[in-house]
Amino acid sequence: MKRPNLSWHKIRDSQLFWPLLALALIMLFNLFFTPGFYEIEIKNGHLSGFLIDILNRGSILMLLAIGMTMVIATGGVDLSVGAVVAIAAGTATVLINPALATELISSEELIKDATSTPLWQCIMAALLVATLCGFWNGLLVSKAKIQPMVATLVLMVAGRGIAQLITHGQIITVYYSPYFFIGNGYVLGLPFTLFIVAFVYLCAWLWARRTAFGLFVESVGINPRSSLLSGISEDNIKLAVYTFCGFCAGIAGLIYSSNVKSADANNAGLMLELDAILAVVMGGTLMSGGRFSLLASVIGALVIQSTTTTMYALGVPAMAASAIKGLVVLLVILLYSEQTKVVLTRVFERVGVQS
Repeated sequence: MKRPNLSWHKIRDSQLFWPLLALALIMLFNLFFTPGFYEIEIKNGHLSGFLIDILNRGSILMLLAIGMTMVIATGGVDLSVGAVVAIAAGTATVLINPALATELISSEELIKDATSTPLWQCIMAALLVATLCGFWNGLLVSKAKIQPMVATLVLMVAGRGIAQLITHGQIITVYYSPYFFIGNGYVLGLPFTLFIVAFVYLCAWLWARRTAFGLFVESVGINPRSSLLSGISEDNIKLAVYTFCGFCAGIAGLIYSSNVKSADANNAGLMLELDAILAVVMGGTLMSGGRFSLLASVIGALVIQSTTTTMYALGVPAMAASAIKGLVVLLVILLYSEQTKVVLTRVFERVGVQS
């Protein structure tokens, strides 16, 4: 009689269970109500279909969720990642063709497949600027002792202005094919963005789970005072996670601008910080900090992207799709409530007794 109850507790307490359940329910819904959702075709030598689109379009959110996870695990939050995406995108595109940022020229005068700055320098510059933005947030939180929401709100607001200054208030369009490969390329038939996400996830996982750093992060999130008494530098841990979060946002900015072949300081990364936070919370990481799961956060990002793709596949208007996505997220969050856990536990206990 106790075995079913014990196994249920283990399943319930797993951070992977609820986001996987939500993802499974969305996939089940599409099985019956979205024609052709599971069809995968080979077009132009690579795989194509709704499932591939979810993985490809969700890469930006997955990257932001990876960086946001460890920030939230320390008891913080980063509201500026959307603005950092815009800053990184603007930096890279301006370096590819700086003429577009200083004067308007006709499309006939644009030189295609040419860049005024080597591609690797454009990428490194964008990542460096984004990482410095994360470092700045980390300094405000760890050294200046400013509340994370307030500290990152500064860059969230000012970041759009910085991106506007970088692009001179224009939408920068690039015509350099090698740069497009970052967000639109394919390797072994799969989107190149998946390999980028896999590499970043692997590095973050090794950092968090194969070194003591992950334990330090959770310790700071659970009890900063005890961590300090144990010899763990709370300031350095927070500085590191915010810097890493900025780095992840920089990669997301490169993918975004490469995918749409332009950089719009007003719209690039807009509201992505909220989706990233939701993905992490759906992955079971508490806003108060503590235990975290990078994989669960990635699955949470896939839940959000799957919901968005499903709404568009069904022809739901954009505004209504946002409302429905919010409802789905709300339902998943409610599953984490203690009241829901108590009810489900009682149900499973009764089933266990009857069996």
